[in-house]
Amino acid sequence: MLAIDETLIRVIKDFPKTGILFKDITPLLADQQSFTKICRSFAELTSEVDLIAGVESRGFIFAAGAAALAGKGVLPIRKSGKLPGPVVTQQYQLEYGYAQLEIHSDIYSKGSKVLVIDDVLATGGTAIASISLCQKVGLTVTAAAFLLEIDGLSGRFEISKIFPQLPITTLLES
Repeated sequence: MLAIDETLIRVIKDFPKTGILFKDITPLLADQQSFTKICRSFAELTSEVDLIAGVESRGFIFAAGAAALAGKGVLPIRKSGKLPGPVVTQQYQLEYGYAQLEIHSDIYSKGSKVLVIDDVLATGGTAIASISLCQKVGLTVTAAAFLLEIDGLSGRFEISKIFPQLPITTLLES
């Protein structure tokens, strides 16, 4: 696990709705040393991949930083309606509702190996949808990595039920 100043991750109560404890990483992103350390840690996981997928929106930030450091391409996984051109869509359940993610269907070389990066592993729904999208367009997801994991929401377990061989890395304790 990485050592990061815990005050750089704020807990915001009842956001985006009542009952949710939101992990705000904005202070961490503003801290150059911590942000660089995290991007380097993600980059260390990319030796066997061609692309780094970043899940909207905070996953983009880490994926782009890691890709720049590792010399890899970035694959954006976006919320519905944000990508031009042909896309593949996947609906998933959040801890507080439903949403859809999309990926371009005509850009990436089939068989390319992908690391999926997101900021928080909660229920696993976003990660499962992201991995499924990559597979739908012929990509091979070799691992998933997260900045932190929310205890008690079983996200790691849910991912492992569907993708039992997939390595899952979390950089920070929550």
